[in-house]
Amino acid sequence: MKIKNSLLKKYVVIILLGVIWLPVGFAISTLFFLNIPNLFYKSQQPEKSYTSGIDLENQWHGEARKLGGASPAAIESRLKELQQGYKGAGVMWVDAHGQKQLQMNMNGNYPDKWTAAEAIQFMKSTYDADPFTTVAFIGQDPEQGFMVLQVPRGILNQVKAPYWDNYSYISFISTLILVAGFLIVSFIFFYRIRKRLLRLQKAMNRHGDSGIPAPIEVTNEDEIGSLENAFNEMIAKLQSSRKREQEEEALRRQLIASLSHDLRTPLTTIQGHAYRLSKEQLSKQGEASLKLIDSKVGYLGRLIENLFSYTLLSSGKYPFRPGRHDIARLIRSAVANWYPVFEQEGFEIKLDLTEEAVYAQIDPQWMERVLDNLFQNVLNHASSGKYIGVSLRASAESFELSLSDRGPGVDGESSGKGAGIGLSIVALMLKEMKLEWEMNSTSEGTEIIISERY
Repeated sequence: MKIKNSLLKKYVVIILLGVIWLPVGFAISTLFFLNIPNLFYKSQQPEKSYTSGIDLENQWHGEARKLGGASPAAIESRLKELQQGYKGAGVMWVDAHGQKQLQMNMNGNYPDKWTAAEAIQFMKSTYDADPFTTVAFIGQDPEQGFMVLQVPRGILNQVKAPYWDNYSYISFISTLILVAGFLIVSFIFFYRIRKRLLRLQKAMNRHGDSGIPAPIEVTNEDEIGSLENAFNEMIAKLQSSRKREQEEEALRRQLIASLSHDLRTPLTTIQGHAYRLSKEQLSKQGEASLKLIDSKVGYLGRLIENLFSYTLLSSGKYPFRPGRHDIARLIRSAVANWYPVFEQEGFEIKLDLTEEAVYAQIDPQWMERVLDNLFQNVLNHASSGKYIGVSLRASAESFELSLSDRGPGVDGESSGKGAGIGLSIVALMLKEMKLEWEMNSTSEGTEIIISERY
């Protein structure tokens, strides 16, 4: 990241411009609002404040509106007050009948009785002339007559906007404009930063089919741009890692499937020859060796079957046919099949199984495979405890299956301890059947609990 593209540099520039802009901009705005030659000139103003002919005309029309519906005496009194209030001003009043009622300080021979043509001619002749003349209908109604104000234009030219009277107002407006400009620039700066950060956050939370976010377009090479580049690099590494992982997983599955298939043939041959030897006359030592060979070949066969099953399960190719089945009956059948095996090995068998039907959403072949793996695990790994307990409890809302032993525990050592692939198959099958399971293991034994919440 180069310093010229740094967000810190941009914000420091904004601060410096703001510090410089406030005094410089204030001076410029002051010169803009005020007339430089008259900055320190304050002219004398008449009693009635006005700064231009427009202001004077607006004031006169305002006074005419106020006199709407007033009595002749009130109108005359107010006009005399106004004539005194404007320096060098002359006033005239013509009533609704065209009769001139008042004329003060006005040069000119004006008729006492006015016609419409004379009034129009008067307005035309005084327009843009000296003195400055403004005419207003009393009450804004031609039916109530009109009143005239004349002020010499020389006096109008002397009326200036007082600098010191308006200085505080101009200062406040100028400062407000400058501060508002600085705040707006700062807001835009941080708004754009926030918008880019939110875009990055949205990209992080938007996952594709692979579960990995898509790369984001880098708009600027600043701190956030560096973050966006790092994000894109992380995405590229994740995609590469995911692709490599998928390739390795596919290769591993293919290897396990091939090994499982290739090992079955020699195992079958070994089993066949072991069976043939069992028919021959052997010494006691030979019979013991043959029994050990038969046991290890059976263990190896189960291990290969587990490897093959695990490969099919992890790839989603293991046949799955779920339905509502009586799990109590299935457990009793599995226990009956394994009972002679445990009895032959001298196990103490404790059963607590309900006689009532307990229905659950399971695949019966999968559940039978789960029980077989768990029983086999007890036989191989917990044979030192010579104990197995199986209990099934059920209610209207759930069932709970418990299998316990008195072996050395998961972390303990035993002659039959393996790689744990049997339990991996159990975990995958129970998860697919949406059954919960937990294992509590100590050095005094292990308990596995399988349950379903309706």
